[in-house]
Amino acid sequence: TMNTETIAMTLIAHSGDARTFAFQALQYAKKNDPEKARQMMEQSGQALLEAHQAQTALLSAEADGQNPEINVLLIHAQDHLMTSMLAQEMIGEMMEMYEQFNTHDKEEEQ
Repeated sequence: TMNTETIAMTLIAHSGDARTFAFQALQYAKKNDPEKARQMMEQSGQALLEAHQAQTALLSAEADGQNPEINVLLIHAQDHLMTSMLAQEMIGEMMEMYEQFNTHDKEEEQ
C-alpha cells in the first residue's frame, strides 16, 4: 500500500523549495543579475521536477488499482504544488521583463 502522508510531505517540501528558489531568482533579476537569477530558476525547476515525481507515483498507484487515501494533507500538498508551478511561471515572465528593462536602460545611457 501507498503512504499518502509521506507523498504529501514530499510534495510540500519540494514545492516549497521550488517556490523559494523562484522568488530568490526574482530578487536576483531585480538586482540586474540575470545569470544568478537563471541559476536559481534551474534549482527551482529541479525541485519542481522532484515534486512532480512524487505526484506521478501517486497517480500511477491509483491507475494500478490502489486507492490512495485522499485527505486534507494531500489536498494541501496539491495546493502547494500548483502555487509553486504558478509562481515559477510568473517569475520566469517577470525575469524576462527585467532583462528587457535593463537592456533598454543601458541603451539609453549610451
